[in-house]
Amino acid sequence: MRADYDSKANAISIELAAGDSADRADQVHRRAIVALRDDQPVELQLLYPDLDLNEPLHAVADRYALDPEILAAAATAALAAPDRVVTLDVATRLAS
Repeated sequence: MRADYDSKANAISIELAAGDSADRADQVHRRAIVALRDDQPVELQLLYPDLDLNEPLHAVADRYALDPEILAAAATAALAAPDRVVTLDVATRLAS
């Protein structure tokens, strides 16, 4: 997973599926737009992340059955390194 915070645009892009181009978009939240390919999410655009991450990320996670903790980790990492691409390798949750 790759994420990038564009500080001039005040927007985060999270790549959910490497290399796939979108064929349509779904505005899930007033600040979250999901790019889709064959009705599957391939990228998330989060607008004005400085306002709040939780609400738009949970809206996306709920709509597309994505893990909100992973989306939050990607968004937080992008904010921590503005104007650079960060790459995350997320493993499955360990059994407890």
